Amino acid sequence: MRCLIVHNPRSGFGSDAVFAFERELVHAGDECVLRVLGEDCDNEQVLEDAESFDVVVISGGDGTVSNLLYTLRGRGVDTCVFPSGTANLLFANIGNSPEPAALARACRWANVASCDLGEATWSVDGTSFTRGFSIMAGTGFDAELMSAAAPNKRAMGEAAYFMAALSDPNPRVVHYVIEVDSVTHKCDGIACLVANNAMIQLDMEIVPGCTMDDGQLDVIVLEVSRTAELIRPLLSGLLDPKGKLGRPTLETFRGASISITASEPIPMQVDGEVIAQSVTHWDANVLAGVNNLIVDGLSHYAPDSPRTNPKHPVPAELAFPE
Repeated sequence: MRCLIVHNPRSGFGSDAVFAFERELVHAGDECVLRVLGEDCDNEQVLEDAESFDVVVISGGDGTVSNLLYTLRGRGVDTCVFPSGTANLLFANIGNSPEPAALARACRWANVASCDLGEATWSVDGTSFTRGFSIMAGTGFDAELMSAAAPNKRAMGEAAYFMAALSDPNPRVVHYVIEVDSVTHKCDGIACLVANNAMIQLDMEIVPGCTMDDGQLDVIVLEVSRTAELIRPLLSGLLDPKGKLGRPTLETFRGASISITASEPIPMQVDGEVIAQSVTHWDANVLAGVNNLIVDGLSHYAPDSPRTNPKHPVPAELAFPE
């Protein structure tokens, strides 16, 4: 088996867990190429020969993973997401076992799910920008929160996000005009997000039924005026993680093509990475089924008819006990 591992050492706490995974994955007769990302790496160049490998492993935080998945979109490459970031929300949404040997075994069986990506487009001073996202992109309070948390993420981990939220008790309320599949909606709130996956920390689903294999995206508007008002949906999420009883103070819409206009320039983030310029208008579209993600038996994306034999030979130490 030929394997390519692309690793961002600056993600999360700099864990070396990916190297433990590599030791589990590679055995006699295999070839493994490790490429470590620098600050100015060209993703197209890093992945230009991805099709020549049996599996590509992407190791990093959600921002790194999303950027690399966007580069691999539509190329039919079997891709394993390895959690090396702070939150690792995409990995949590996929639902694979985090144990290195289990992930290595999954790579050899190569059961894959065809998964969607979101694509966000915006313009600043006449220049257009486009980014892919696997979790969510958003404008307003969530982008301000990401920006405030950034300096403390490496030291505090996920706690940095909660500290950032508490530091701004009265975020700006913005008027949004949102077009979803040609239907217009008007809302006021502190943030507007577009989600490809909607499960966040503590296994809470912001929007019930938001998955990355349905060919749609979910729009979420936080219709509150103070940070304290987020306590209701937070408690709702803790008591009802799947959102079966609904989410108070949240307005949601679902569709494949989305256009968002804000009443004033506001910050924007894409999978936790804050955009340098504020925006007033942006578009989001779903890219249906563009990534082949490795899944194991624990994932709810596991195929209904999984492989009965591994695609690549499984060493005895990785085989399931009889």
